[in-house]
Amino acid sequence: MADYIFRLPDIGEGIAEAEIVNWHVAVGDMIGEDQPLVDMMTDKATVEIESPVAGRIVRLAGAVGDQVSIGSELVVIEVEGDTQEVAAEPVATEQPVVCDAPALPPNASTNAEAANAPEASQPAPQSAPPGDSGARAKVLAAPSVRARARDLGVDLSQVKTADGRVRHGDLDSFLLYHGAQGYRAPSAGAIRPDETVKVAGLRRRIAEKMAASKRHIPHFTYVEEVDVTALEAMRVELNEGRGDRPRLTVLPFLIAAICDTLPDHPMLNARYDDEAGVVTRFGEVHMGIATQTDAGLMVPVVRSAQALNLWQLATEIARLAEVARTGKARSEELSGSTLTITSLGPLGGIATTPVINRPEVAIIGPNKIVERPMFVPDGLGGERIEKRKLMNISISCDHRVVDGWDAASFTQALKTLLEAPVRLFAR
Repeated sequence: MADYIFRLPDIGEGIAEAEIVNWHVAVGDMIGEDQPLVDMMTDKATVEIESPVAGRIVRLAGAVGDQVSIGSELVVIEVEGDTQEVAAEPVATEQPVVCDAPALPPNASTNAEAANAPEASQPAPQSAPPGDSGARAKVLAAPSVRARARDLGVDLSQVKTADGRVRHGDLDSFLLYHGAQGYRAPSAGAIRPDETVKVAGLRRRIAEKMAASKRHIPHFTYVEEVDVTALEAMRVELNEGRGDRPRLTVLPFLIAAICDTLPDHPMLNARYDDEAGVVTRFGEVHMGIATQTDAGLMVPVVRSAQALNLWQLATEIARLAEVARTGKARSEELSGSTLTITSLGPLGGIATTPVINRPEVAIIGPNKIVERPMFVPDGLGGERIEKRKLMNISISCDHRVVDGWDAASFTQALKTLLEAPVRLFAR
């Protein structure tokens, strides 16, 4: 028996680390090859990682919410066989590995031999073209470099390096040089045929509703930056001790904060009947959750959201998302919202200009969380630079019944609450 160290592979260009969001295995489990191990979340997507070998789980890298660097130990698996045989090439590390490349012609000398050889030595070797079926030599390259070269259709033996190992920079230089000579990498995918798609069913209703909203409502959008460092720390801590309760995302915190802020800003939790010229301001918050489904955008509704705690909100959000995506939502679960929140999660961008869910008068769009340096008080009357987690919040409003001052005042009050999230537990 031997231990196989499986390291976190390169799961995205430019990604340095990923967050553990869900383990599919536990220490002591027997697993098969290609069995799902863990879901890892980057700022771009959530990726399911599968096991390259069969065996027994010996050690896991961390708990849900922990960050794991690319190339770091992710899982240790006890397998049958010799240690050296198993661990000779851990999956997805950046250690040099060999890759097939055209061989040198018979009797060809190496560069070092050529430097010391007499003038009558053999001619300089000529590299075989890509796809040559002759004998193959070996070129040193990391797995990510080898995969990138394969996708680009580049023969690594043609890439010149200082020490014989091809790196991303060497590949970049090759592409720049040969690009000037007319080199063009092949397309990654086949050309799709032209197609005509009829806008029908739910897609047509969405189109009609969005067009009516933009046609009738004079939108304006206000965007504010919020420091969510403390909120994210609280979220991680609560998730670590959640037991059998659902995992908390940022969304329940946002809804709870919105509900606590609305009593002082009732003009936003409202619906406008423009034909009757009447605005109805609601006491309860029936929060619409814009949800993407295979059929199109749906807005299931969390009823009386102001009466639910964080865990109850998380449970209801998950339930509604599931019934919406599976087409099992009842009509009463898809109507009657008084205010809508729309979030694209890690795809949320820096700022958005969401379209109001008519006849509501406002819609709130949280954007993705990013890390940036900020000046913060140092406790001594001065400031220091610190890495903080920041998120922009966009709010679009109906300018017929909501003024810019109203939107700004509400958003600033919401910002204050989100930046001191402990206040949410006083509700």
